[in-house]
Amino acid sequence: MMEPTLPHSCELRIRVTPKASRNRIEANKDGLVRVYVTSPPVDGEANSAVIKLLSKALKTSKSSIQILRGATSRDKNLRIEGLTLEEVLEKLS
Repeated sequence: MMEPTLPHSCELRIRVTPKASRNRIEANKDGLVRVYVTSPPVDGEANSAVIKLLSKALKTSKSSIQILRGATSRDKNLRIEGLTLEEVLEKLS
């Protein structure tokens, strides 16, 4: 069962590409967010890199970002505390 989303938190769907040539985030107007990380998808390295990259881009702490679904998949659902979805998409675009 999912916890209710708090007023200042949101869920974000992303697609991750591990072993990319460089770390970067692409967000389009449709709300599709692609995250490219240089880390391989081994022992959670790519997940850690995704959280680190997003926390830097959103200027928030790493602990405010958690993976809800898709820890072993390219498609992930994240919860981001302290920001609305509109704020997140604005900062990423």
